[in-house]
This record gives sequence, C-alpha cells and structure tokens, in this order.
Amino acid sequence: MLFGLLILSMRDVCQMTANALKEFVQPSFTLTESATLSLLNVAVDKADELGIKATVAVVDQSGRLLAFVRMAGSFLISSELAQKKAFTAAGMGVESVKLESILKTAEPRVLEGLTQAGEFTVIGGGVPVFWGGVLIGGVGVSGGSEEQDIKCAQAAAAHLSCP
Repeated sequence: MLFGLLILSMRDVCQMTANALKEFVQPSFTLTESATLSLLNVAVDKADELGIKATVAVVDQSGRLLAFVRMAGSFLISSELAQKKAFTAAGMGVESVKLESILKTAEPRVLEGLTQAGEFTVIGGGVPVFWGGVLIGGVGVSGGSEEQDIKCAQAAAAHLSCP
C-alpha cells in the first residue's frame, strides 16, 4: 500500500473476475452530440410554447458544458444562470430547486457555502438527466419565471431520461 491506497499491477487486475472488478470500475454513459442537441431542442420548443425567451445549457455528468443556446431576446444574465443550474443538477443529482429543502436540516453554513461556490445555485430550472439509473448530465434553463424554467428543463430531461 502506498499512501493508504491499494496498488495493483496490471497482471493482478487482469486476473480478477468480472464481479471483483465492479469494486474498481463502474460503467458510465456519455451524452452524444445528437442527445445533447435533442435536449436543447426540447427545452427551446417548450420555451416557445410558454412564450418565453430562454437560455439553455447542457452539461455532462461532471458538469462540463456540452452545448448552449441563447434564444434571441433572452436576458444576458440567463446565460450564466442556465449554466449554473445545469452544473448544480449534474453535480448533485437532483433538481436545483429541491436542494434548498434538502439542505434545510443542515447547518446554515452548508447552504451558504454551497451558494457561494461559483457554479452552484438553488434557483429552479436545473434538472439532472439519467439513463438506466446512471446520472449522465444536467440541463439548465433560464429566462422565464422559475416555474417556466423548471417546466422547460423537466421537458428536456424527460424526453431523454431512461429510468
């Protein structure tokens, strides 16, 4: 052991059974460009239906921006907020609007610390995207009321999610 970590040789790893490997390797899914564009399109279509000019951000499971669209006429601040909402949803695995109630039993400093982190928000409109129970990303929408943003993000995530 080096620094308290288990060090395995490649030979050791190769000799492990598939079941034993589950302790060291987890399967993951990646959003493709087609899936990402689909998320954007559904969110924009919902925004059009609701009569708002929104900004939509899609991130992967680690919160890295994959795609972004700003509808003509959307507010400038919406660009930043949509990305924060998507990042929060992917990073926490829950809708951004639900985090405040989840964290209400924690010490006030926890919520304060998280909201002071640059990319974190509890404003509604960030929804995680799951595929087969595995978190694969997040979608964030900003530009309407909080309720409208949530509806757009939920529509996009529901379009792609596979429970």
